[in-house]
Amino acid sequence: MAYKFERLEVWQLALEYVDLVYAIGEQLPRTEEYNWKSQMARAATSIALNIAEGSTSQSDAEQARFRGFALRSLVETVTCQHLVHRRQYLEDSQPLRDAYQASEKLFAKLQSFRASLVGDKDARFREEPTSYECDSATPF
Repeated sequence: MAYKFERLEVWQLALEYVDLVYAIGEQLPRTEEYNWKSQMARAATSIALNIAEGSTSQSDAEQARFRGFALRSLVETVTCQHLVHRRQYLEDSQPLRDAYQASEKLFAKLQSFRASLVGDKDARFREEPTSYECDSATPF
């Protein structure tokens, strides 16, 4: 692999997450083609893009900034999934559960990666530490 980001586990997890989000989007009604499907796909793709872009940054602070963008995009996709569920667009909620569990793992990895770059000085802006182990307790 030629690029630093290609070796990052968090980037590889982000690619897997994109696949899960796209699979959800494929099941949405055609009326949501340019709404939830498009929004989720762009946000999920943004996660991987920001990880890659941040890996070429010159400073830890710059890298942390891009990890923050990736985190924001991740929670955007989770919110879209909640909205898809609320509108009962999917007959089977398993794809939403799978994506949610993957999002928990990705969130934890992104948080850890970002924290390693910025240290404790930004602790007041981070979520309280939570166990983000994948389990069957998802909102879907």
